[in-house]
Amino acid sequence: MSVHDFAQLIIYIVVLVLLAPPLGQYMADIFGGRRTFLHPAVGWLESALNRLCGINTDEEMGWKKYSMALVWFNILGFAAVIVLQLLQKWLPLNPQKLGNVPPALAFNTAVSFMTNTNWQSYAGETTLSYLTQMLGLTVQNFLSAATGMAVILALIRGIIRKTALTIGNFWVDLTRSVIYILLPLSLILALILVGQGVVQTFAPAIKAVGVEGTIQEIPLGPVASQVAIKQLGTNGGGFFNANSAHPFENPTALSNFAESLAILLISAALVFAFGIMANARKHAAIIFVVMLLMFAAGLTLSLYSEYSYNPSLGVQTNLEGKEMRFGVTNSILWSVVTTDASNGSVDAMHSSLSPLSGGIAMFNIMLGEIIFGGVGAGMYGMLLFVLLTVFLAGLMVGRTPEYLGKKIEAREVQMAILAILGTNALIMIGSAVACVLPAALASLANKGPHGLSEILYAFTSAAGNNGSAFAGLNANTDFYNIALGLSMLIGRFVVIIPSLAIAGSLAAKKYSPPSTGTFATDNITFAVILAATILIVGALTFFPALSLGPIIEHFLMRAGAIF
Repeated sequence: MSVHDFAQLIIYIVVLVLLAPPLGQYMADIFGGRRTFLHPAVGWLESALNRLCGINTDEEMGWKKYSMALVWFNILGFAAVIVLQLLQKWLPLNPQKLGNVPPALAFNTAVSFMTNTNWQSYAGETTLSYLTQMLGLTVQNFLSAATGMAVILALIRGIIRKTALTIGNFWVDLTRSVIYILLPLSLILALILVGQGVVQTFAPAIKAVGVEGTIQEIPLGPVASQVAIKQLGTNGGGFFNANSAHPFENPTALSNFAESLAILLISAALVFAFGIMANARKHAAIIFVVMLLMFAAGLTLSLYSEYSYNPSLGVQTNLEGKEMRFGVTNSILWSVVTTDASNGSVDAMHSSLSPLSGGIAMFNIMLGEIIFGGVGAGMYGMLLFVLLTVFLAGLMVGRTPEYLGKKIEAREVQMAILAILGTNALIMIGSAVACVLPAALASLANKGPHGLSEILYAFTSAAGNNGSAFAGLNANTDFYNIALGLSMLIGRFVVIIPSLAIAGSLAAKKYSPPSTGTFATDNITFAVILAATILIVGALTFFPALSLGPIIEHFLMRAGAIF
């Protein structure tokens, strides 16, 4: 690893740390109903949408009504995307004359983009029309990200309100997230990407003749607009099958830096927005430091593994599967960033990573993607671990746990455990079923521990709403399309609904002033216990499976065996 590589990593972290606080302040102003510099430019759009949709901005919702509005809105989004796919053959903006998408794949794709997963069992350039990509997938990229932001806003209100029966208005939260945050940032990033050469056109694919006379079809499309929101909204996936390894999606070093930075930007800023809205800036800073240190630890271990000598191949650094335009370091950085967030786009093939590097990417998702995490989803996932940490600390000192003035009791802990273990159960059960079904095993490209990693990664990515693929597994079969689709669907709402239930429960509680026995959540002790809780829950749940996959593969690789 060169000094140049090291400098790139430092610059990435520094820029992220510098941009997150001011963006967090801006988001806190937006969600707090305060006027910002963007209101003169786009405030009229919010007002127009509210009038058009009949939204009463003064109306508040209890957690059950908030949940129902969220669920039904997402169901409608799912229906719209599946209809577009099943009818795209007869719809406009289809210059390649692509046919209708098979039902099982259409189901998988509709669920995937509705749940902010963006798992793709298909090659976008050969499967979906421009209309389906734009009206179906790109729109859902905005709305699924805004849904995640709405949930964290509801949870924050539950924490800061006293004896309240409501946690906000879903429609207001959704609209403001899109208009004031996602749209402006996507426009800026899209312009940067177009300036770097990312394709943005309605022109059909170009047929080119190679030097040997072979006719090659070069796909085009409205790419930059989808890439911008897929990264900023931690949606992932890609217009093209190769995602951000494709030169039309990610042509230069600057576009690579901008896209990878965009993946974590909003999620990192939401930590500071939480601190401002909850009047707990020091506590939020501690959470941010825990996230940053865990991010750095995973990145360091992945880089160490990738640059270590590989005795099975006889090389110091394995270049197979890496994007050589950006180098090994940037490929590893992306693998860690995209799995710390619920993004799922790739600029290198994760199946080609060293066993430990691939294992780190998998483990990042297994932790619930709370190391910054998805837009909104990362922060409300982290707060579930915070509540669990506070509860465990309360048990140790023998008093009722409190968090920011609210007592943490049985209901909150039960909901947090349901959310955390619900996703874990989906991963383990889905992987176990796939390991014994011949139809599922037939999709493997590798045997042994690497084959297990392919299956385990697929269900981890689906249940965790990540969307990245380990590669090597043919997931475009009826079994995987349906099984992974159900994992995405349940994995999304098994976390969202308990989180909203916690929001409603906390909002109804009285404020309890801190006392000498209150466990402080703004110091190093809390940071250590929080990190330990996250790692222990992840390790205890998944260590046996990881031992049979990437961990044993690492030791076998050191002994000269490959799979």
